[in-house]
Amino acid sequence: MLTRLKINGFKNLADVDIRFGPFTCIAGANGVGKSNLFDAIRFLSALADMPFLAAAQIVRDEEGLSGDIRGLFHRIGDAAPDPMTFEAEMIVPRQGQDNLGQPAEATTTFLRYKLELAYQPDGASSTRGTLKLVHESLDYYKKGEAHQHLLFKHVVKTWRDSLGFGKRTSPFISTDVEGGKRRIKLHQDRQDDKGGGRARLLLADSLPRTVLSDTNASESPTALLARLEMRSWRLLQLEPTALRKPDGFNAPNRLGVDGAHLAKSLYTQANADTIHEGTQIGANSNKVYSQITNRLSQLLDDVRTVRVDRDEKRELLTLEVAGRDGTFHPARSLSDGTLRFLALAVLELEHIPGVLCFEEPENGIHPQRITAILELLQDIAVDTTEKVSIDNPLRQVIINTHSPGVVSLVPTDSLVVADLQEGVDPVTKIRFQHTRFSALSGTWRTNSPSNFREVSLGKLLSYLNPAADEKSDLKSMPAKPRLVKEYVAEQIDLEFPE
Repeated sequence: MLTRLKINGFKNLADVDIRFGPFTCIAGANGVGKSNLFDAIRFLSALADMPFLAAAQIVRDEEGLSGDIRGLFHRIGDAAPDPMTFEAEMIVPRQGQDNLGQPAEATTTFLRYKLELAYQPDGASSTRGTLKLVHESLDYYKKGEAHQHLLFKHVVKTWRDSLGFGKRTSPFISTDVEGGKRRIKLHQDRQDDKGGGRARLLLADSLPRTVLSDTNASESPTALLARLEMRSWRLLQLEPTALRKPDGFNAPNRLGVDGAHLAKSLYTQANADTIHEGTQIGANSNKVYSQITNRLSQLLDDVRTVRVDRDEKRELLTLEVAGRDGTFHPARSLSDGTLRFLALAVLELEHIPGVLCFEEPENGIHPQRITAILELLQDIAVDTTEKVSIDNPLRQVIINTHSPGVVSLVPTDSLVVADLQEGVDPVTKIRFQHTRFSALSGTWRTNSPSNFREVSLGKLLSYLNPAADEKSDLKSMPAKPRLVKEYVAEQIDLEFPE
């Protein structure tokens, strides 16, 4: 779970400091940098799994291409780009396993990861280059410090105490300079660690990837779990073509980021054995299909049944939806909005931790049904009134939108506003624009130590809908519908950090 992200020097993100809750909506006009924030999260995720160049190539640059690495850096004029820096505060799962299936258990779970990358020109080409590691560190927060950083509403004695804080006296990864050379240290990770043990030393200038991306369970289980957490940060780009395809029997069991394997993922959930208090009680296909049907009925009135048809002869699985007349329609005949909604409903059932970034969830959804998809997205996120468990994983949802309709429906505590701000380079005196993030007045972000810039809901709606009368009184607007999770939160004694 990503609780805070600082970024400087990535695309048009300069001096960004943004805090996230379980569910966050980034609202702003087109072209202000909302997608760049998602690209930064995706880039960090890729850096935890692959070499620098491979990670850079999967992230779009300003022109939508990835051929010139300089496109990932914030640039002013023709000057060489300054280094890009990232600082991510995250809560990681307590247990996991590495690529070889070796189990790992974190010493402590609330971590802070810092990374600095510089552009390294290639003398043989004016447009090609590589990334050079300048700094990398992985540190931790003590249990007594958590209240200073976990500022969103949560039940302390239930949710926070279930995270799994442990004891530690030294960082897990650190950087120092000796003899003019930068060295990255991967420290030993032991429950009884008192700063002793021999660290693995690596020269930063020669590394083709981050140290975090090469960790394993035996050497540093906590660093491995930080790596696994970052790898789970996904940008959903649900494509209608992928959503409509049937699946073979041997297709992957999990939904792809593009929506591929929707049928197989739902079929897997429906035919999985249910475990209750350690006892296997059999498959629950009727329950799963009923749950998906009930979800879809919040979007569509004419829904009777959702199922996955199993064709033994062709070895194909096909998602089907029946209307009230009992006629089943395959996925290929369903609308884009219906398929996207079904994909999110299946993701809710998968109970897989991580960060899910989703752009413009209102696309393909009738305005009167936007409430249904926002309720679903909030229900996917971790419930901070209950302890973290298999059924309540550390899962987080971040969406972006430019729709005034979505903004008027999202709980105000979940809103972050993106717009453009003009700056002046102190050396060249060249003016440039960069993304600025704000929060609504009176919410937990504006009361945080980071002094988030405040904006009113009226100004936000006028900004997103400039055709509207800027002097209109918000009291004349329709009453804001109350989402289920927002109502429940008001009925429970949610606690702010002390």
